[in-house]
Amino acid sequence: MNKDIDKLLKELEGQMKKTEEDLKKVVSENAKLKDEVDSLWGLLDEINESDIENYSHLLEKIEKDAILNKLMTTTKKADC
Repeated sequence: MNKDIDKLLKELEGQMKKTEEDLKKVVSENAKLKDEVDSLWGLLDEINESDIENYSHLLEKIEKDAILNKLMTTTKKADC
């Protein structure tokens, strides 16, 4: 009976060591993935800022055109 317990304890110790090794791998992979996510968010922020800079002049032109069109339109009837 003592031999069975010793055998079982050794098996459990082996499983614990394997589990600890697996945990270390998972923690390491998690840290790498977090770093990649942070890098991707930074890249998306840069793209967003660049889009705003690149298209802000177009938005200003559209706004000016809309104002000009509104000013050019009249609802008053004129005699011809």
